[in-house]
Amino acid sequence: MARLSAEQPFIHPDVEVTDCTFGRYTEIGKGSRLSHSEIGDYSYCDRYADIANAQIGKFANIASFVRIGATDHPMDKASLHHFHYRSADYFDDATDDADWFARRRARRAVIGHDTWIGHGAQIRPEVTLGHGSIVAGGAIVTKDVPPYMIVAGIPATPLRARFSDQIAEQLLALAWWDWPHAQLRSALYDFREMKVEAFIEKYALGECE
Repeated sequence: MARLSAEQPFIHPDVEVTDCTFGRYTEIGKGSRLSHSEIGDYSYCDRYADIANAQIGKFANIASFVRIGATDHPMDKASLHHFHYRSADYFDDATDDADWFARRRARRAVIGHDTWIGHGAQIRPEVTLGHGSIVAGGAIVTKDVPPYMIVAGIPATPLRARFSDQIAEQLLALAWWDWPHAQLRSALYDFREMKVEAFIEKYALGECE
């Protein structure tokens, strides 16, 4: 019996979830915290990930201690401290600043399909990771990353493209991440054994139909 299922996410112990949706065959690692986010089919995060205000595509590979959508403090106000927007925690007669939280939740991070975010990396709000891109461990991503690009560093900068522009465009057109579960199983050994060029040559000719 397969460990993951289409019916419900596999959620490990000590996970906090607030206002999230989960696709099929998803897994959330121990101690992770997720809020106001959508997790696409087949995506997973390892232990102690912190994901907020994010749209996660399909087949995303999120390592341990990754933070996506880290919230900001109000740098243009008299104080950085959250007493003036989490006010109900401090004053009996005050309410929280709903507008501030609404603005935070609107600043979405978007993680593309078949991405890999390395251990301890951070993805800032309003950043998009293109399909197939890779973020090195410990990187802090402050700008959009093109599809199939590898980035590293603080702030993250491009290291190299994974594939040529032609291969990247063919993979984007193939969009194998949208294949049905049975087709993924049928192509499993080709995913394992074929080089990307051979895989594209085979499946771009219609064998994925």
